[in-house]
Amino acid sequence: MAPISTPQTPFGRVLTAMVTPFTADGALDLDGAQRLAAHLVDAGNDGLIVNGTTGESPTTSDTEKDQLVRAVLEAVGDRAHVVAGIGTNDTRHSVELARTAERTGAHGLLAVTPYYNKPPQEGLLRHFTAIADSTGLPVMLYDIPGRSGVPIDTETLVRLADHPRIVANKDAKGDLGRASWAIAESGLAWYSGDDMLNLPLLSVGAVGFVSVVGHMVTPDLRALIEAHLSGDVQKATEIHQKLLPVFTGMFRTQGVITTKAALTLQGLPAGPLRLPLVELSAQETAQLKIDLAAGGVQL
Repeated sequence: MAPISTPQTPFGRVLTAMVTPFTADGALDLDGAQRLAAHLVDAGNDGLIVNGTTGESPTTSDTEKDQLVRAVLEAVGDRAHVVAGIGTNDTRHSVELARTAERTGAHGLLAVTPYYNKPPQEGLLRHFTAIADSTGLPVMLYDIPGRSGVPIDTETLVRLADHPRIVANKDAKGDLGRASWAIAESGLAWYSGDDMLNLPLLSVGAVGFVSVVGHMVTPDLRALIEAHLSGDVQKATEIHQKLLPVFTGMFRTQGVITTKAALTLQGLPAGPLRLPLVELSAQETAQLKIDLAAGGVQL
């Protein structure tokens, strides 16, 4: 059974893009993944992104990706949406990953813009359509031109929104003006993919977040969105400002690196990174502790 969703919030409101725990020798830590997933849902997440970029998807095999989805589903059941990241820059490969995720029982798919090969808008349209056609699962697009090299234009988003299974967009474009127009014209459920812009995007029509800092501060994110929905702008703003050191500190170097360091400081499953990602230096770890403490995170 899939978790409860609505057309307005097809994946809930607060989701965390989960890291992938590894053992000391670099193998997939499925027990650690299950413990972390349960912890994040207990903290208040409506959903988890598994095998996203924060999950080090560029350095995990297809078999490991499937094992991870299966393990997280076993850990959280229908208490949260388990959304499988299946995006690559090869449409056929993305379709294969999507079909595998559906067979394993994922509740939805996250499809990032094809990276590096910089397809034109028609290529993006055909790529995402092929993914959506390949399964019966709802699809969240992921627009992050700073990493992919190409944005999804508003006109393309509007066309993609006509597909019955393309229901949402994770926005890491960093452009409130374009987001405003795209939300208004596409009707897609809009999720902030940039923690610093969580509250600003809510103000122009976003319905929730796909967060990295959710590993640390899910209860605060939940309180922020509930304050916004209740019309308490002052409280939402206060929570946003409280979290500014966390938003900044968790991205001083690279989000996966700092998240795994923060989880380790809290005694939660994380483990090492796979190259080319590397651990924080002692100086960077000390700064991370300062940033998290300033945002109220207990270590």
